[in-house]
Amino acid sequence: MLRVGGVTLHVLREGTGPVCVLSAGLGMGWFDWEPVVPLLTPHRTVVRFDRPGLGFSAAPLEPPTVAAEAARMAGVLDALGLPGPATVVGHSLAGFHAEAYARMYPERTAGLVLVDASVVPDARPVPARELRTAAARVRGRALAAAGLPRALGPALRRLAVRAASVTRHDPAPEDVVRRTYGTARVARAIVMENARYRDVAAELEDLRAHHGLPPVPVTVLAASPGTGSAEERRWLERQRALADRLDARFEAVAPAGHLLMYDRPQAIAAAVLATPFIRA
Repeated sequence: MLRVGGVTLHVLREGTGPVCVLSAGLGMGWFDWEPVVPLLTPHRTVVRFDRPGLGFSAAPLEPPTVAAEAARMAGVLDALGLPGPATVVGHSLAGFHAEAYARMYPERTAGLVLVDASVVPDARPVPARELRTAAARVRGRALAAAGLPRALGPALRRLAVRAASVTRHDPAPEDVVRRTYGTARVARAIVMENARYRDVAAELEDLRAHHGLPPVPVTVLAASPGTGSAEERRWLERQRALADRLDARFEAVAPAGHLLMYDRPQAIAAAVLATPFIRA
C-alpha cells in the first residue's frame, strides 16, 4: 500500500528487467491482469495498481481526470523508485490514461500498448460536468445506503466479465471479487468513472492538440470476437482509425472479447515484449 497523490493505493511490483505498467479498464482491478503477468515477469518488471476506489485502494479525493490519472501512473513509478522509461499498457478506459501518460511524460515512455482501448469519435466537452459529477455522488451514496453493492456487486461483476469474454468465464477468485465488488467504495468509484467517461475523452482530445506522442513504438490491439456482425466491423474500424491517428501498429486479435487479458493474454505480452528497451 503506497501513498500517491494523497491517496493510499494498492500496488504490485513483480519480475525483473525493463519496466511496464498495466492499467485496467473501467471499474476493474489488479487481478484482471493475472493471465498476462506470468508471461511478462521473466523479462520485465511489471507494475500494476488499483485506481482510487477500485480493488483495494482507498477512495478518491477528487473525480477522475485524464491528467490526474497520467500523473498517478508517474507517481506510482516514483514511489517504487522506477523513474526510467516504461512501457505503458492501458485497457479500455485506461487507454485514455496510458496515452495521456505518453504525451505528458515523453521522456519516461518506452512504448505504448492500447488494449481494446476506448474510442470516442469527435470527443468534445460535455455540458454540466459539475452537475453530473454531483449526481454521480448521490447515486453512489444511494446504492451504498440500499446495500446493493454487497447484495448484487459480485454477481454483476461475474455477468459483465462473461459478457465481455469469449470464454464466458470469470477466473477471478471468489473471495477477491466479494472483497472488492461487494463494497460501497468500489461501487461509488465505478459510478464516478462512468459519469466522467466522456469528460476524460474530451480532456485527452485537448491534450492531443497540445502534446505530441514521443517517437516510441505504439501498438493498438483490437478485440475481434469473429462474429462478423456490423457492430464488430464498426468497432474494428474505430480501432484502425485510432492506430492510424497515432501512427501505431494495428492488430486485430481473434477470437477475443473486450477482455483481451482473459481471452488472449499472449497477444498483450507479445506486444509489450516487442518494445525495445530504452535506457534512462
